[in-house]
Amino acid sequence: MRGTQPGNTAPGPDVLLAVRDLRVLIGGRHILHGVDLDVARHGVTALLGRNGAGKTTTVRGILGLVPRDGSVRLDGEETVTLPTHTLVRRGIGYAPEDRGIFASLTVAENLRLAERAGADGPDYPLVHELFPELKRRARQLAGTLSGGQQQMVAIGRTLLNGNALIIADEPTKGLAPRVVTEVAQVLERAAEAVPVLLVEQNLAVVRRLAGRCVVLADGRTAHQGPAGALLDDAEAARRLLGVGSRHAPGAGATAASPAPSPTAEADS
Repeated sequence: MRGTQPGNTAPGPDVLLAVRDLRVLIGGRHILHGVDLDVARHGVTALLGRNGAGKTTTVRGILGLVPRDGSVRLDGEETVTLPTHTLVRRGIGYAPEDRGIFASLTVAENLRLAERAGADGPDYPLVHELFPELKRRARQLAGTLSGGQQQMVAIGRTLLNGNALIIADEPTKGLAPRVVTEVAQVLERAAEAVPVLLVEQNLAVVRRLAGRCVVLADGRTAHQGPAGALLDDAEAARRLLGVGSRHAPGAGATAASPAPSPTAEADS
């Protein structure tokens, strides 16, 4: 299998987000050692890797939630020095791994908090079209929702403001297979209008949604290329992700999860 090899190459015209040599040092510990990745202007780009590879830290580095060095260019503009709130105002929507739901607030209040000043009005019709459950449960406390319903709130918030990019970190984690399918369907529809950077372990979801993928290993970029080509190459999938993807993927196929290396992050 031939994929794009990591390196400090200039992004092409079809690249919306270009990350080069992203490094993160937290508490004297190197978490990222120079990550390169491109997010396409259309569709879904998947960020893959075994547990501890640095996926969540990469997302947090892109968003300025951790100290970072390197280059992060959004639509050609350097953003690595910008604070998180400025990046959000410039059109990056984020659905974090822990969903970030305010349990003591209603569904409607959680969505209202995501409304961005200066936007062309929140797009509640789109959110309610994709998530009719949220309209029905508008007055329900978010803390009483199921995990799948809370994930719908998290993704729904990113769709309110006409964002240029959505970053979804492990949106199917811990969900029942039926709910995984529902979330995948919504992300598929959302990606028709907004490009998505998707951190995901469920390879069946990746196969369904992603046109391209980036694979991390020990805080570095190990591979970039078409997602289907990687998942169809059993040897490469085993080497990079720890699974024999050609024969294994089904509704619950996930990447293997060995213990993190000493130089990799502890969660994902």
